[in-house]
Amino acid sequence: MVEFTYVITDEQGLHARPASQFVMAAAKCKSTVSVTFGSRTVNAKGVMAVMSLGAKKGQEILIKVEGENEAEDAANLKAFVQEHL
Repeated sequence: MVEFTYVITDEQGLHARPASQFVMAAAKCKSTVSVTFGSRTVNAKGVMAVMSLGAKKGQEILIKVEGENEAEDAANLKAFVQEHL
C-alpha cells in the first residue's frame, strides 16, 4: 500500500468539478484507491462519495492506493492532485 497526504488548494475544495476530475483520474488506476478526510474513508472512484467528504481549501486528505500497480498509480494521482486540487 502507498499513501500520501495532500492539502487542498483549490478554492472550491472537493466540490463537483474538482471531485469529478479527481474521480476520473482515480478510475484510470488499476489499484484500489481510497480517500480519507477526518474519520471518513470513501472509494475514490465514486464522485458522490468523494464529494460527500466535504473537504475544503486548506484541509488535508489522505489518499491510499493498494494493488498490483500501486506505486505508479500513486505517483500519477499525486501529480494530478498537485496540479488540479
